[in-house]
Amino acid sequence: MPSRWEQVVVDAADPVRLARWWAEALDYVIVDEGKDDDGDFVEIRRRPDELPGLLFTQSADPKRVKNRLHLDLRPDDREAEVERLVGMGARPADIGQHDVGWVVLADPEGNEFCVLGDRKGR
Repeated sequence: MPSRWEQVVVDAADPVRLARWWAEALDYVIVDEGKDDDGDFVEIRRRPDELPGLLFTQSADPKRVKNRLHLDLRPDDREAEVERLVGMGARPADIGQHDVGWVVLADPEGNEFCVLGDRKGR
């Protein structure tokens, strides 16, 4: 039997703050929060019993380069969603993309993610 996808782990300087930001951005809920030997951790999910989750863990290592893994969001209205996310603290990110059908943003700690348009425009 294959494994089940449990969560994506995101290293963060401030996992509590970043998890709360992403929970608001995605309309997720916090399902676990605490401290371990490495520091604070917070897990968010769409619903408490729905996988996968996003687990934010404490890391003292600063982000140095473009993420090798990122989230793609597909809202009903890309422009409105970009405006909402920027209003929450996201910022436009230039990762060398050219004329594309999506917008690249970075969360408050600099993690890139994409806001896609409709499927035809990708």
